[in-house]
Amino acid sequence: MLKRKNLITLALFALAVITGAVSLRGPQEKPGTPPGKFDFWVLALSWSPTYCIQDGQDDTAQCGAKRRPGFVVHGLWPQYERGYPANCEYGPERIDYRFAEEMADLMPSPGLVFHQWRKHGRCTGLSPDTYFSATRQAAKQVAIPREFLRAPSEKLSPDRIETSFAAANSGLEKSAMAVVCNNGLLREVRVCLDKSLRYRSCIEVDTDACRSNTLTIPEASGS
Repeated sequence: MLKRKNLITLALFALAVITGAVSLRGPQEKPGTPPGKFDFWVLALSWSPTYCIQDGQDDTAQCGAKRRPGFVVHGLWPQYERGYPANCEYGPERIDYRFAEEMADLMPSPGLVFHQWRKHGRCTGLSPDTYFSATRQAAKQVAIPREFLRAPSEKLSPDRIETSFAAANSGLEKSAMAVVCNNGLLREVRVCLDKSLRYRSCIEVDTDACRSNTLTIPEASGS
């Protein structure tokens, strides 16, 4: 009888996954949604050396000689409690190059700045000026732990990384962030903020978090 019940439970769970009632993946994109209708922000902080090793070989602005800092702003993303808006048709698709120049200290690649506006910024209902101002304010809110101003010499667990960020930021709980990895390397730290840029928990974002026991943190060139 118990075995039969277990089989029924597994069958119901599989049906829920197929129909979308249960997701085994992280937050899913929901294109075509009205701009400005979202629940909270996710500030994505990318460990630049990992990006440069894995994807940024042709990105000379971010990954050229002596241009690989530690954490950079990947983007400020509008988020739903479940899923997120993306690629909305609101506001200008192309923005002036001055935004890349103004954001270069946080987002060193012009291509990154333009991509973030097209995919995420246009879904916020904000003007480009206001969106990138909000991005800067969000980045200012989150202090980078001192040990990550240069790559730590030892491997660290995702929990240890979250502990470091929590210690460096009063009020930031582990439930409000997620560490993302790729092939054993630290990829990103994502911090959840409400619309007033205060830390808040985000259960679904955490489903995309790294499950590795330890991570290597590649060192930035020139550091």
